[in-house]
Amino acid sequence: MRGVVKFIEFIPNSTYFFIHIFDMMSSMQYIIVGLGNPGEEYANTRHNAGRMVVEEFRKKNDFPEWIPDKSLKALVSKRVCGKDKVILVQPDNFMNVSGKSVAPLVKNAKDAERTIVVYDDLDLPLGGMKISFNRSSGGHKGVESIIKALKTRAFARLRIGVCPTTPSGKLKKPKGEAVLLDFIVGPFKKDEAEEVKKVMKKGSDALTLILEEGREIATGRVN
Repeated sequence: MRGVVKFIEFIPNSTYFFIHIFDMMSSMQYIIVGLGNPGEEYANTRHNAGRMVVEEFRKKNDFPEWIPDKSLKALVSKRVCGKDKVILVQPDNFMNVSGKSVAPLVKNAKDAERTIVVYDDLDLPLGGMKISFNRSSGGHKGVESIIKALKTRAFARLRIGVCPTTPSGKLKKPKGEAVLLDFIVGPFKKDEAEEVKKVMKKGSDALTLILEEGREIATGRVN
């Protein structure tokens, strides 16, 4: 699919008109899921990096404002990109039950292959990023929940690095389960703000690349 930014125009400020037309279309559908925890207290935390990237993508590409979907228990924004439908999803469940918000949208293997899950990864340095497909969860509870709910690992992931590093570039991952949990649900540090801003933009651009050029080409360029 080419020209992700060439959106079909609709009546200004008419979100519900747009959704009606969107749902009537029979073109290919992509689902982009930003993982994180709901609530303002988690808004700028490492564990919410996935949500932050998808929000950056939504704003940059003029998607409508988020609309609560009670049946999914998620925030949803829909738009037509080129000839394809794109659904952005932010589960309104906590991380470890994210799959409940994704499963109703993924009805078959083809849907799963066109699903992109964006999430934080402590095995990558802050500012780092990787695209992967059909991998294990790597211990990430949100991804584990989605794999369990979909009964497949065959979906794309955009992994956003959130781990600080030493001056030599070595990962400074906290030790101990309790310390690690506090760290990932804690906010980014002030001196990390510029790097966080950069990786949010890079993540948004990576999503655009996947939609425009396909996952395999995007993987070669991003990784």
